[in-house]
Amino acid sequence: MASPRSSLRSPLGAVRGLGSAKDGTHHWWLQRVSAIALVPLTIWFVASLVVLAGSPYEVFVGWVAQPLVAVLLGLFVGVGFWHLKLGAQVVIEDYIHAESTKLIVSMLVNFATVVLGAAAVFSILKIAI
Repeated sequence: MASPRSSLRSPLGAVRGLGSAKDGTHHWWLQRVSAIALVPLTIWFVASLVVLAGSPYEVFVGWVAQPLVAVLLGLFVGVGFWHLKLGAQVVIEDYIHAESTKLIVSMLVNFATVVLGAAAVFSILKIAI
């Protein structure tokens, strides 16, 4: 007979201590918020590239040097890499089962997104300043 305080966890899961890490919902919301933020930023970025298509290098550099454009590009890059990191983390957690490999790949993805994002923002600032 089941006790009144029975759990939906399997006996093996209870023994191993497996179960919700209590941050799945937070991670899901972060992915959705970053995706929503990327929608207008991506539309603005693509529209800007269409308008600037065929322009000489100097025109493009002058465009990036505008303060509002530099801020929007920085946001686009920052939110884009953050969204990439969140999505890659889900893929790693779902499809890599060896804990050591999961840890190494997660560290590499985190390192790569920070380094590449910082390099992109540095490039924008180098042009803008």
